[in-house]
Amino acid sequence: MELTTTELAVLERLGAREGWLAVLATSRPDTSIQASVVNAGLISHPISGERVVAIVARGGTVKLRNLRQRPTASVVFRSGGEWAAIEGQVELIGPDDPLDGFAASDLTELLREVFRAAGGTHDDWPTYDRVMAEERRAVILIHPERSYGNHRG
Repeated sequence: MELTTTELAVLERLGAREGWLAVLATSRPDTSIQASVVNAGLISHPISGERVVAIVARGGTVKLRNLRQRPTASVVFRSGGEWAAIEGQVELIGPDDPLDGFAASDLTELLREVFRAAGGTHDDWPTYDRVMAEERRAVILIHPERSYGNHRG
């Protein structure tokens, strides 16, 4: 499903109000839920151009391990009592997660793009790039398949 203009506007409004903090939920092997507070933003998928929710994750995290085994996730944006959720299939792009059709040499710029979309700024991009590489950071892309919440248009 492609996000509608209204759904995109709601996510952007809620995300911007709260510094792009959101809750990411993944599924553990025993089917229980693992949740993390993350910075998440909206970008155009680097191959398809579809609007997706994007997150940068440190390599070796439980969320990445869960997503490699069960590539679906939910992400919830909220501001005050208003919230919106997106659920969908996940793609990972990183040094441990190559994606067909995506050049590994483009990972540095993609990490920067997601960081900026999630409200980040940086004064020293070379240091940022070095830390991302050292931490084996990956990009999580969530393809919207379901959207719901109690948001007001």
